[in-house]
Amino acid sequence: MDGTVRPHVLDSRRALVLHDRPLVVDLITLTLNHGVFAVRAARTLAEAKAILAEWSPHLAVIDMDHDDSTALLGQIGAANGLTRVATPVLGLTRRGDLRTKLAAFDLGVDDILTLPFSPEELLARAIVITRRASGSDRPLIPVIRLGEIEIDILNRQVLAGDSVVHLSGIEQSLLYLLASRSGQVVTREEILDAIWGTDFVAESNIVDRHVRSLRVKLQNDYRHPRFIATVPGQGYRFIPTFSNTGWDDGPGAGERRTTGERAGAARRG
Repeated sequence: MDGTVRPHVLDSRRALVLHDRPLVVDLITLTLNHGVFAVRAARTLAEAKAILAEWSPHLAVIDMDHDDSTALLGQIGAANGLTRVATPVLGLTRRGDLRTKLAAFDLGVDDILTLPFSPEELLARAIVITRRASGSDRPLIPVIRLGEIEIDILNRQVLAGDSVVHLSGIEQSLLYLLASRSGQVVTREEILDAIWGTDFVAESNIVDRHVRSLRVKLQNDYRHPRFIATVPGQGYRFIPTFSNTGWDDGPGAGERRTTGERAGAARRG
């Protein structure tokens, strides 16, 4: 994906992810780019063991609801005992009750995060537990570039073209979710599940309302989309390349600008 931090550019840390949902893996991968993590994902215990053996990850992000989570934690514990170099574990779970969390800690996780998660919280926890394990700070890239968008995860700020916008927590999560798919369609059901959770009882248009709000902030006219396209009958798709058509150049764009914005545009012209 354009804008992600690549291993050959900076001294990346290595992160193993055990999860069987590609959408969640993509979201984790994009988020951990800020912490300069290179990510390899496994869907099964066999895949995870192969990555663990050949790659020696600095961090493991494990879905505690996965059938193979306990076995993988055992493998990581055994590997840590042999090498004396600890691989910290961040557990993910949809069950946020105290009993589930205590059981995860008993199995050896260093921290646990309840799904759905916000990108900034995942990043913060990953950095903290790897810092504890290594005893040293690692690089953090607050701002990453996705096409013509620059995202500042810490300040929830986006630079879209010449405009700086501030996002709510849900809007930032939504932007990351769409961008993590590299142009693939994300359905409304997937968005609802990833951001609000399966147990959330929502009004029918909650996804569309938040997409609309995000588009307004990004100056993204749905009729001439710059960053987020609607796929009729399916969902939404992030546009990884920039287009000059859209909010400022589309029909009726002049009526949307305030007097100050029009004056500023005239000065720039």
